[in-house]
Amino acid sequence: MTIWFTDDVIAAWAAEPRTTRGGQPRYSPLAILTALTLRAVFRLAYRQAEGLLGSVVSLLGLSLRVPDHTTLSRRAATLDVPRPGNAGAGTDSEPLHLLVDSTGLKLCGKGEWLLEKHGTATRRSWRALHLGVDAGTGRIVAATLTSKDVDNASQAGPLLDQVAGAVASFTGDGGYDQNRVYDSVAQRYPEAAVVVPPRATAVPSDTAAPTQRDGHLQHIAEHGRMAWQNASGYNKRARVEATMNRWKQVIGDELHAHTDERRATEVAVAVHALNHMLDLGRPSYVRVA
Repeated sequence: MTIWFTDDVIAAWAAEPRTTRGGQPRYSPLAILTALTLRAVFRLAYRQAEGLLGSVVSLLGLSLRVPDHTTLSRRAATLDVPRPGNAGAGTDSEPLHLLVDSTGLKLCGKGEWLLEKHGTATRRSWRALHLGVDAGTGRIVAATLTSKDVDNASQAGPLLDQVAGAVASFTGDGGYDQNRVYDSVAQRYPEAAVVVPPRATAVPSDTAAPTQRDGHLQHIAEHGRMAWQNASGYNKRARVEATMNRWKQVIGDELHAHTDERRATEVAVAVHALNHMLDLGRPSYVRVA
């Protein structure tokens, strides 16, 4: 494990004095984010994250105060984590190809401890994590956390609202084969393509002008589903599945926070950490001839 503190981080570690009434905070959002990032990456409890950060600061010989576990838990409910966004988004950047998918994250808490200790017949609770990934860079550009009763199609709009810049295409699995998904994309990006496989029982629409979905159905009927996947670029969706696998391997498949606000922060910190790892480990290609 290699950790270093830049001069800018050391200077920004303490919180800025507040001008309003109330107690003065000791730690800046950067300090809290650093501790929560270590907690997420190494799958630690708050006390363990406090101890690890304290050991690192001590080994580096820095005179920085380390937030205690109580402060970390309290500040996690209100921490403003930097939004992921897409690298290079701007007026001159190319529209991104958005890949979406979802997975389940189990909840950890006293209910799970009682289940293990007393063997009560209680089902394990979980939440649904919805991610939007840039097909070009592999970065997570959008994320939402919902209850298990929320379907994938309802999150198309919230995911699109988090994307900075234009979107060239929206690609998802068969769970997004609903009219509201096509409507959500069309309202925000009229020129964007929706690449979603129609259900096996799907029939053409009764509108005067053929829709994108009608075009998918016609191509599948004439050339087959596998040919449609190659022609439409649907196979790129494997990249968002790889991102889900990275999440499970690095962050895990559990949520440890006990409130919705802290769970949202836990997900945002995980997204921030995974994107930072990708930025550090992704090679840069330069054409030489």
